Amino acid sequence: MDGWGRMNRAALDDAYQVRAYIPGGDDYPARWAKAAAAFRAAHPPETIPVGPAAVDLFRPEGEAAGLMVFVHGGYWHLFGREDWSHFAEGGLAQGYAVAMVGYPLAPGVRIAEITAHVARAIDAVAALVEGPIHLTGHSAGGHLAARMVMADAAPSCLDRIVACVPISPVTDLRPLVALSMNAELRLDTAEAVAESPCLGAPLPGRRIAVHVGEAERPSFHWQAKALATAWDVPLRIAAGRHHFDVIDALRDPGSALMADILG
Repeated sequence: MDGWGRMNRAALDDAYQVRAYIPGGDDYPARWAKAAAAFRAAHPPETIPVGPAAVDLFRPEGEAAGLMVFVHGGYWHLFGREDWSHFAEGGLAQGYAVAMVGYPLAPGVRIAEITAHVARAIDAVAALVEGPIHLTGHSAGGHLAARMVMADAAPSCLDRIVACVPISPVTDLRPLVALSMNAELRLDTAEAVAESPCLGAPLPGRRIAVHVGEAERPSFHWQAKALATAWDVPLRIAAGRHHFDVIDALRDPGSALMADILG
């Protein structure tokens, strides 16, 4: 993957294709939506409007130990916060309030605007929950979570953020400029560079680890390693997991992923 600049569009498109390489990959969105709806019915969230989107806040019984924030994936142009509600399960079981952040989608907005919106959303929910803040996100959401601990994108509540764990993140956006998908994203080279976490640095003082599934596409291993190397943080490889089930560990309060997020 280090030679992405020499790959043609068809090869690059294939490198970032996920569903076709996962058994039953096309079934996952419907499965997530069904599980999320069931979880929301059992644990009705507070919905907090933030500009053109909203945050769903799930509160534990009793006083929260702090705030866990999850930012969903979908290549910045798919899905919504409601599709991922059940992944609040592990954080709630640990006694944390869990915020599922929604954001406006491309092509209606550019990625830099999504980054700025996520920072505003985190500030909005942080005003409602006391204690330390623990960030995580998956795929494009992993990119957005990583951007929150960088100086040019951090929310105002930065001093409360103690951990950031990007899961299967997209951290170098330059290859995406040549993708067919860029018709939705509208990335140019300047924005791709500015929005690439692995081309910048995190602010000091946060516990950071990068997670990726062992069975993921080479492009996502390359993206995860690029961030872990650039930021000099641990890279955790989840045995047997692919891009769609690596996040199942968010539902298990005792998982290694949750240990990195919540310490």
